[in-house]
Order: sequence, then structure tokens, then C-alpha cells
Amino acid sequence: MISSPYEKYKQSSVQTSTPGQLIIMLYDGAIRFVRAGLDGISSNDIAKANINLVKAQSIISELMSTLNYSYDISKNLYALYEYMNYLLIQTNIKKKIESGEEVLGYLQELRETWIAVNKLTAGMSLSTEQ
Repeated sequence: MISSPYEKYKQSSVQTSTPGQLIIMLYDGAIRFVRAGLDGISSNDIAKANINLVKAQSIISELMSTLNYSYDISKNLYALYEYMNYLLIQTNIKKKIESGEEVLGYLQELRETWIAVNKLTAGMSLSTEQ
């Protein structure tokens, strides 16, 4: 049972979102967790780094599982996600911020791309409804 208003809002938000919006939410979460993991490394809080980097890896794995392989780009995205997971593992093992920052850059760029695609497809659906 969901008790807090914030949890109710989150559940409602996920249930009423479009697939594109859900992908953006996944990127938002991955970005947040990578940043928190890098913050953990910077502050020498190894537990915080590990927990958050593993959460980011889980989200990237979820993004991998949502790919539709009827599109050629899916194979390229899969390879990029696989590389990002590798970099996060290296970040977590070696506690080197650089590889985590590389992942952060990829995630931010992909998020911006999805935002643009969402806007484009929303505009297309509005023009076809008229």
C-alpha cells in the first residue's frame, strides 16, 4: 500500500506516461545515480559509490531490455549501453571518476535526444489528429 503523497504521485506519473516519457525517466534516474556514485567516490564514501553505481547499471540494463531490434539503431544502442555498463563497473572497481563522467556524458546526450524525439512525435500526433 502506498502511503505518502509523493509515492502516489510517482506511481501515477509512471502509469500515465508515454513510452518516450518513461525512457526519459529512466535516463533521469541513471544520471542521478551516476552523479551520486561519483559524489560517493569524491567524498570517499565507498558504500554510497557502490550502491548508486550499481543502481545506474540496473537502469542501463533495463534500457537494454526495452530495445526494439526491428530498428538498426537498436544494435548500436545495445553496444553503447553495454560499454556504459563496462565503464560503470570500472568506475566502481577502480574508483576513477573519469570513466563515470564519460558515462554521464553519454546519458545526458541520449536524454536530450529522447526529449527532442518526444517533442517531434508529440507534434506529429497533434498534426495528424486535426
